[in-house]
Amino acid sequence: MIKLSNVSLLRGRKMLLEEASAQVFPGHKVALIGSNGCGKSTLFALLRGELSVDAGDCSVPSDWRIVSVAQETPATKRNAIDYVVDGDRHLRALQTELAIAEEQEDGVQIGQLHGQLEQAGAYDVESRAATILSGLGFTNAQLSAPVTDFSGGWRMRLNLAQALLCPSDLLLLDEPTNHLDLDAVIWLEKWLQRYTGTLLLISHDKAFIDNTVAQIISVESQKLIAYTGNYSAYETQRAERIRLQNLEYEKQQQKVAHLNSFITRFKAKASKAKQAQSRIKQLEKMEMLLPAHMASPFSFSFAPPTALPNPLVQMEKVQLGYDEHIVLEQVKLNLVPGSRIGLLGRNGQGKSTLIKLLAGVHAPKQGVFNTAKGLKIGYFAQHQLETLDAGATPLLHLQRIDEKATEQQLRDYLGGFGFNGDEALAPVAPMSGGEKARLVLALIVYQKPNLLLLDEPTNHLDLEMRHALNIALQGFEGAMVLVSHDRFLLSSVCEDFYLVDSGQVEPFTGDLDDYRDWILKQQAAEKAKANSEAKELTNQGSHVESKPERKIDRKEEKRREAEFRQKIAPFKKAVEKHEKAMDKYNAALSEVESALADSGLYSEDKKADLMQLLDKQTTLKQQLEEEEMAWLDAQEHIEKEREAYDSTSL
Repeated sequence: MIKLSNVSLLRGRKMLLEEASAQVFPGHKVALIGSNGCGKSTLFALLRGELSVDAGDCSVPSDWRIVSVAQETPATKRNAIDYVVDGDRHLRALQTELAIAEEQEDGVQIGQLHGQLEQAGAYDVESRAATILSGLGFTNAQLSAPVTDFSGGWRMRLNLAQALLCPSDLLLLDEPTNHLDLDAVIWLEKWLQRYTGTLLLISHDKAFIDNTVAQIISVESQKLIAYTGNYSAYETQRAERIRLQNLEYEKQQQKVAHLNSFITRFKAKASKAKQAQSRIKQLEKMEMLLPAHMASPFSFSFAPPTALPNPLVQMEKVQLGYDEHIVLEQVKLNLVPGSRIGLLGRNGQGKSTLIKLLAGVHAPKQGVFNTAKGLKIGYFAQHQLETLDAGATPLLHLQRIDEKATEQQLRDYLGGFGFNGDEALAPVAPMSGGEKARLVLALIVYQKPNLLLLDEPTNHLDLEMRHALNIALQGFEGAMVLVSHDRFLLSSVCEDFYLVDSGQVEPFTGDLDDYRDWILKQQAAEKAKANSEAKELTNQGSHVESKPERKIDRKEEKRREAEFRQKIAPFKKAVEKHEKAMDKYNAALSEVESALADSGLYSEDKKADLMQLLDKQTTLKQQLEEEEMAWLDAQEHIEKEREAYDSTSL
């Protein structure tokens, strides 16, 4: 196991950890959390053997294979799939040795190396690499494209694929979802749930942490504090501990009152039962857990917009695209004050294109696109981080927007975004991605927009800043359109979801659980289609003279239908069985999570009950995952039988 005993870590003059202790057992999945700059990534470097402790002891089993994601990608002409396989250096070394042995015609060595290569997974490595790349959003055509063809975000996906492909005993993932869209995040989540090694994860995506780990190690006041359970369990335990200590709890009451009024207002206007109920639960949970975030350095809110014209935007039969390429057809969307829309859809389907149209970056190819007089847009996208003036300070950026405000007023405002004291006077150039994102958000909020367009706003933001943004968005009075892979943010601030898929933008009536099921069905259908195409290619080699069509009489057709029904009957039964099991486990999970919300459970005398419930929660999640995978399996079998039946129908 990994054991840290009284570890002290310095970075320059800054003390990151002081006499900190923690342990991680083999096979456990753990999230390492804490504010930006607290030492999480430094701790990863320590585990990789790149640093040594300043005091204390850090012990990692010497025979463990430790894998992490490379932060740099060489500008190589290697194609994507070869680059990913290159990450398994042991396998590549064996292949090199085999080539040498074959040159020397060393039969004994050749035989031994073939055995070692088989053990290393060499004979299905390309298939495994292709599966991982597909899950991370790469198309079949991109697998043979050179690495130099990909942008920085896609190169990071290639590095992540390398890490997932390599055999490992300890997998270190530092913000793996930053460059992924929602369907790739869902795929990665499923992959990690099946991973059998020890996982240490740094992430600011609350839903992702919740669904992948069963233990939290939190960096607090230069110590490592362990919590049993996922991030939601951590929040509950920490909130209760703080409540019991009664530290500055009164500071939170204003936010509680504000959030309460928002919940009441939402309940009054909710029209879609399932989605509305899901959001109400999220908001009520946020209210209960506010004390866990009371020490947050971030606190801001949106001032009422200067004007709120109605409607803000009208779209009718709008067509969008680039040059001759059409991305979206017949888009109809009206935005009014209070609209809170989350855009769902797979990578490349047009979510960002739609946001850019609303932001005025692109014009429609055809259709009606009207914007109100007085429309004031606040547009956040990742590329805007690079448009900041590298030589200017956060204070100067604001002074350029508002020359009349006093320096103290602007510094007080920037303090809510974590730019305190000298940080408000430091240039942008050396800032981290998270600091730049906070500054861009600060500039947007200051200008009082009445339409917010947010394209992946939480990339680079830590958990506390995400929480502060979530709270601030609850009070925003204008319209909002959000694209995000952060499911907690989507579910707690959006009232309506729209699905962007196959050139269309349509209302999505379900919640994010329904969207996950939709993604799984799409993946199953694509897999079945790929299998079918592969069979077709296999048969292309043998050219058989086509025979004239023969008529199938009704009797024979009925016989074939009966055979088909008989073949799929066990799979249909399996689908029904797994659906019932999923309903059962979901209901049991809801009961456990309701019990975990009871603040009385976190007293010292109830510790045994708490541990039992947390264990039950972990078990139920695993059982639910198994049923989902089995359900998907049965659906795939039905699709295969249907294809076989259709292929013989005339």
